[in-house]
Amino acid sequence: MKYTHLLFDMDNTLYPASSAMDKGITRRMLECVANFFHCTMDEAIALRSERIVHYSTTLEWLRSEGLTDIEGFLAHVHPSNEAEELPPQPGLRDFLISLNMPMSILTNAPHEHADTVLGKLGIADLFEAVTDIRDAGFNGKPYPDSYMAALKKVGATIENTLFLDDMQKYTDGWVALGGTAVLIGSPNGKPLAEDAESMKKARAANTSGKTGKTIRMKSIYEIKGIL
Repeated sequence: MKYTHLLFDMDNTLYPASSAMDKGITRRMLECVANFFHCTMDEAIALRSERIVHYSTTLEWLRSEGLTDIEGFLAHVHPSNEAEELPPQPGLRDFLISLNMPMSILTNAPHEHADTVLGKLGIADLFEAVTDIRDAGFNGKPYPDSYMAALKKVGATIENTLFLDDMQKYTDGWVALGGTAVLIGSPNGKPLAEDAESMKKARAANTSGKTGKTIRMKSIYEIKGIL
């Protein structure tokens, strides 16, 4: 298959999951959970671990429980100074340029987070478009509308696009649509439960009958072998 477009997740895909910024995002997200349920951080960790397998994101879960201040949640999880926790990624820009292919970003974070991170990494100009959590009505990956919004922005298709993400539930969503996904790194999070609304919609949206596939790689730096 000749791919003509690369669709990248951003966090923990363009940079390693060991980044301090990832730990900060997770901590602030759990603070929101603890505040919403009026519980301790330890209780928030346990509760989120139990419930997240049914939802695409922590935001979707909290919304199902009655959260209405979506922008407040996003602002707390992604403060303006968060990129200070992100170390430089030497060689990333040159590698992406060497791929010599149209590229775009699909993230479950807000656009301002993407702008901050891509700017810090010095690669913002290399991507044709960024699709964020707002672009599909706050229903991010693996809801099919999220992927389709990203493809529509750049005029690409499931068939000619290679999707790269570090979370299995998000590559599973792409594969359910009949596409080929690269699952980056390890660990990759828990797969979604069978009753997860996002995955049910992804499976239903595949009207082509085509079977997708997942390719595992340690990092994005290995993808040249399949392009």
